[in-house]
Amino acid sequence: MARKKQAAKKPVKEASSSDEEEIDSQTPGAEPIDSDEDASSSDDGSEEEEEEDDEEYDSEAVDEDGDDASSVEVSDEYDNDSDEFEEQGSSDDEEDRLQRQHDLEESDEDVEILEDIDVVDAPRNWPKAAAAAGSKRGGDGKKVDAAAAPDQNVNNPAAAAWMHTDNLSSDDEDDSGEMNRIGRIPLHWYDEYDHIGYDGHGKKVVKDKNSSAGRDLLDQVIDAADNNEAEGGGKFTVYDALNARDVTLTPRQIELIRRLQGGAFAHPEHDANPDYIDYFSGVDPFKSGLNSDRYEKKSRFQPSKWEKLQVRRLLHRLKCGSINMDYLEGKVRDMNDLVKRSDGEDSDKPFQLWKGDEEDELALRKGPQHMPAPKVPPPGHAFSYNPPGEYLPTEEELKEWEDMDPSDRPYGHFIPKKFDNLRSVGAYEHAVKERFERCLDLYLCPRAMKRRLNIDPESLVPQLPKASDLRPFPTTKCIEYCVPGKQDETVMVRCLSVSPDGQFLVSGDEAGVVRLWEVQTSRLLKSWDLNKFIDNGEEDASEDTKKPIAAIEWNPNRSHHCLLAAIGKCAIVISTGTGRLDDAEVTDALLSAASSCKDGGNISPDSRAAKAVKWSSLRKKKQESDKATISAFGDKSGPVALLRTNRDVSSARWHRKGDYFVTVSPKAMAAAVLIHQLSKVASQQPFGKMKGEAQLACFHPQKPFLFVASKEHVRIYHLVKQVMVKRLLSGCRHISSLDVHTSGDHLVVGSLDRRLVWFDMDLANTPYKTLKYHERALRSVGFHPRYPLMASASDDGSIHVFHSMVYSDLMRNPLIVPVKVLRGHSPVNSLGALSMVFHPTQPWLFSCGADGRIHLFQDL
Repeated sequence: MARKKQAAKKPVKEASSSDEEEIDSQTPGAEPIDSDEDASSSDDGSEEEEEEDDEEYDSEAVDEDGDDASSVEVSDEYDNDSDEFEEQGSSDDEEDRLQRQHDLEESDEDVEILEDIDVVDAPRNWPKAAAAAGSKRGGDGKKVDAAAAPDQNVNNPAAAAWMHTDNLSSDDEDDSGEMNRIGRIPLHWYDEYDHIGYDGHGKKVVKDKNSSAGRDLLDQVIDAADNNEAEGGGKFTVYDALNARDVTLTPRQIELIRRLQGGAFAHPEHDANPDYIDYFSGVDPFKSGLNSDRYEKKSRFQPSKWEKLQVRRLLHRLKCGSINMDYLEGKVRDMNDLVKRSDGEDSDKPFQLWKGDEEDELALRKGPQHMPAPKVPPPGHAFSYNPPGEYLPTEEELKEWEDMDPSDRPYGHFIPKKFDNLRSVGAYEHAVKERFERCLDLYLCPRAMKRRLNIDPESLVPQLPKASDLRPFPTTKCIEYCVPGKQDETVMVRCLSVSPDGQFLVSGDEAGVVRLWEVQTSRLLKSWDLNKFIDNGEEDASEDTKKPIAAIEWNPNRSHHCLLAAIGKCAIVISTGTGRLDDAEVTDALLSAASSCKDGGNISPDSRAAKAVKWSSLRKKKQESDKATISAFGDKSGPVALLRTNRDVSSARWHRKGDYFVTVSPKAMAAAVLIHQLSKVASQQPFGKMKGEAQLACFHPQKPFLFVASKEHVRIYHLVKQVMVKRLLSGCRHISSLDVHTSGDHLVVGSLDRRLVWFDMDLANTPYKTLKYHERALRSVGFHPRYPLMASASDDGSIHVFHSMVYSDLMRNPLIVPVKVLRGHSPVNSLGALSMVFHPTQPWLFSCGADGRIHLFQDL
C-alpha cells in the first residue's frame, strides 16, 4: 500500500515543479484503470466489489496560486480508506504505467497549441476574494490587475474563432455527413445488427469492432497498456455510443472539461469581468444597435404636414401684417419690441386722424364679423357758411318748417344761413342733440350684413343641345278641321283621339257630338249625337240638358275598330266601321256580347259593382244614317253598348290589349274607379274604400298596374296582388291630366297650378323634374308612342313641345329639352287649348281648344 501511495503522488509532485503552462493530465473525476486490480477482481466473482475496488481517484491537482491543499486532502482520504484496498499483482507494471503517463505530460505538443491561441490557464477552484476584487489572471496563471493590464483576449480574432469552433453543434461538426443521423431512436434496437444507424447520405454506419463496446474491461486495459506510447495513451479516449466508435479527446476538449469541473467558464478566452459599456444610453445609436434593423418610415420621405401648416400660418400672419420679414429672419425676437421701437421713432410725426384703416383691421380680427356703422352723408351746399341763394329758405318756408316734425324737414334741425366769413359762424346749437340721436340709432337699430352675389344669369342655365339637333318634332300648323255649326256660335271641342293606324281622328265637343275625321283630307266622315242615348231612352233632348263629351279614346288594338266616349253618367262604346275584312270580323266578335246584353250585363248580383254600373245594348236605337259604314266590310257603325253609373264620368281609358277599360267618376266615392271587360260585358269595383277623390286612372303599358290620381297624389296598385305598390307625391294642388311612358318607368302629370311634373318611378316617389313654362292651367299632357317627344296644352292657348329622351341605361337620367311652342288657339272664357294628342306613327300633333278649332301640326 505504501508503494501504491508513492506511485500516485509522484507525478503530482513533478507536475507541480514543472512549468505552469503545462496541462495537468490528472483531471478531476478521471478513472485510471489498474490492470492488476482488474485481473484480481475477476477472480472474486462479485461485480459490486469490483466496481468499488477498481475506482481510484487522483484528485491531486495543483492550485493556480501554488496552494496544494487539495492534494493533501486527497492523500488523507486515501490514507483513511487504505484498509479497503488489497494487494493485487506486482507493482512494477503500475510504476511503469505512471512513468509513461508522466513522460506524456511533459510533452510540449499540447502546450504549443494552447500557446498559439493565448490560453488563460484557469484554476480549478476560483478564489472568492479574487473574484470579488475583480482581478484577472494572465497567461502564466498569476493574478493581473484589470485596470493595469490591457485586455488581450476580448478582441482577439484567433480566440473568437476558437470560441466559435467550440460552440458548433453536432450537425456543424459533421460536414461530410458520415455520422449517425437516426435522431432519438433507442440504440438497443440495433443490438442485433452490424450497424448502428444511417448517415446523412443514407448509408449504414457500421459498428467498429475495435471499439470499447465490443470488448470487455480486460481487453480495454490491455489495449490501454499497449497504446501508452500513442498520443494520449488511450487515457483520454471515450466511447461514442451514437456512432459506435472510440473518440480521442483533444487537449482543447480536455481543457474545457477541466475548467467546467473546476467551476470556471469553459472558454479560457472568455472575459468574466469586462469593462462596462453603456449600450442602452442612446447617446450613440451605432454602438447601442437599437432600431438598427428597421426600415425608414414612409413619413421620412413625404413632406411634413405640420411644417406645411406652420408655413401657412406664417404666410397668413405675414399677409395680415402681424409679423414681418425681420421676424422670420430672426433679426427681431418679438414683434412687440418692433412696435415699441416704431412708436418711439414716429411719435413726433404727424398722422391722419380719420384714415379709415381701423375698419379694415376690425374686419380681419377673429370672432363675430364686424359690421361698420353707416356713415353720415357728406354735407351739401345748404350747409355752407355762404350758400347759394336758392338754398336759403324764405319766411313762408320757415313757418312751414316750424309746423313740421324735424325728421320731415329737408335739413332736419339745421336752417341754412349766410355769413360774411367763416369767423362769423357760431356754434351749432343742435350738435349734441343730433349726435345723441345718432348714437341711439346705432345702439337700438339692428344691422344685418347682406352679401351681393355677382353671378352671371347665363351661367345658371344648364347647357342644353340645340333644338335643330333634336329633330323631328312638330313645328308648323298644316291642316285645320272645321267643326260645323251656326255662324254666331262657337262649339267648344273638349277631347281628341287618333286611330292606331293614324288614318282617322275622332273628336268630342261641348254639345255631346262625336265626329269622325279623315286625317289627310280633313273630311268629316261621321257624326254621332250621344245625348239621344243617355236620357233614359228619350231621343229628344233639349238644348239645356245636353251633356258634353268628357273623354274619348280610340281602342289601341289595331284589329278593334271601336272607340269609347264618356258623357254625363254614361260610357258609350261606338263601332266606327272603318276596319277591313279581317278587322271587321274581329271587331264584330268583340262587340257581339255587348250589342246583345240584357239585364245589366254579366255582373254578379252579390258583387259591389252590381250597384254601381249597368250594361245596356243600343242596337234598337240605331238610326238609318248610322247603318251606313265607312268601310265596305264593316257590319256595324255607331253606338253599340252603354254603361250607366251613379255619377258623372270624367275619364275613360283603354288597356293596351283593347278588351279592358277603366272609367272614373270622382263623386262616386268607393265606386269612383270601375274596371270593365268588353268581350264578357262584365264590370268590377276594385276598391271597397277610396282614399281621396279620384280624378284620373290609366293602365300600365306592360305590367298589371293601375295608376289612380287624386288631386295631389298618384297611387300605383298591383291588380293581381291587390296591394298598393307606391304613392307618388306630386306637390300639385289639383291634377288635371296623366300619361305613362311606353317603357312604363316614367310618368308625367299636369296640374291646374301650371305645373308639369315628371316622375322617374325607379328613382324615387318625388318628382324628378317640375316644369312651369305655361302661364295658365294645364289641360292635357302626353308622350309620343314612338318618338322621344312630350307635349303639354294649357289655357293660355299654347302647346309646348319637349324633347324627352329616356335611356335604357339606368345610370343616365332622362333628357328633357323644350324645343317648340305651338300657338294656334285663342282663349275663350279663360279656356284655351283643352286637349292634344300625338300621331301614332309620325311626329305630328293634333290639338283642339275652346275656340272650336282642331289643328294638325307637322314637322316641316
